[in-house]
Amino acid sequence: MALRFTLRQLEYLVAVGDYGSVTEAAERVNVSAPSVSAAISQLEREFRITLFIRRHAHGLSLTEAGRSFVEHARRILVEASRLNTLSNEVTGQVRGPLNVACLMTCAQVVIPSLRRTFCNAYPEVDFVQYELDHAAIIEGLRLARFDLALTYDLDVPPDMEFHELGALPPHAVLHEGHPLAGRDSVSIEELAEFPMILLDLPYSAAYFLSLFQAAGCSPKIAERTRDIWVMRALVANRFGYSIANIRPAIDLALDGGRLIDIPLRGDLRPMRLGIVTMRGTAQSLSVRRFIEFCSEKLRDGVHEGIRKLSVGPDLPQA
Repeated sequence: MALRFTLRQLEYLVAVGDYGSVTEAAERVNVSAPSVSAAISQLEREFRITLFIRRHAHGLSLTEAGRSFVEHARRILVEASRLNTLSNEVTGQVRGPLNVACLMTCAQVVIPSLRRTFCNAYPEVDFVQYELDHAAIIEGLRLARFDLALTYDLDVPPDMEFHELGALPPHAVLHEGHPLAGRDSVSIEELAEFPMILLDLPYSAAYFLSLFQAAGCSPKIAERTRDIWVMRALVANRFGYSIANIRPAIDLALDGGRLIDIPLRGDLRPMRLGIVTMRGTAQSLSVRRFIEFCSEKLRDGVHEGIRKLSVGPDLPQA
């Protein structure tokens, strides 16, 4: 009996089921929205069932039959992926899909150049990247949307494994005219006296605020943003200081304003950059090679897109 569907159609079905939007699903699988819509419509015609309820301005909701279909489709795609993995193991070739999530605060300065170099070395890998916050990364790994993720060690769940690449201590981000800009280092207590621009992402914000809590003081939060480049522009335009762990290779905001990065004094917990995978799952050859590749290219958290601060004798080493 001939199959009434293709693996590509199932991939589109699962994407729409996960994201509840044809447009967002199309972005995630790198095809046009009409292609995704056509695949869903064809599946509904072939099986003579309604998979989604279309609600104007509210996206798509799975029907009861649709939920069952999505879960079965997900299992079929996992098994198909295992065939590809088996083929790679037998032949020793690194090829096939590799879905990599990256924390949005470091994605711009890390993942594009890593991807370019890796794909040059392994041109048969179909590399797809995603930029998300830490909470969305954890959810996506559990739903098998991603093979692995490049992120920080922020409350990594016990069902996941963290492969550390390096430590990134926190530092202050100041504008040129800030009263503390001429210091060799600053303390959390000194910063607490000035307005702060908080990078307000899940887990990350709690980490930054914990630095003040440990010092027995509270920050004066003037602005919150989820975008690291907006944060840098706000600082450059003198709306406040910020705290970050990633130090881009350029000391400028995107609008041209100059920024000054200063080490923080004290025994402060660094964020640890690394790769997160699901614990206990068999890793494909492409996943293992990418982990090895990142371990080489991001040794001690240093990368061509990341600068390290000079560390004085009285400051903690990373």
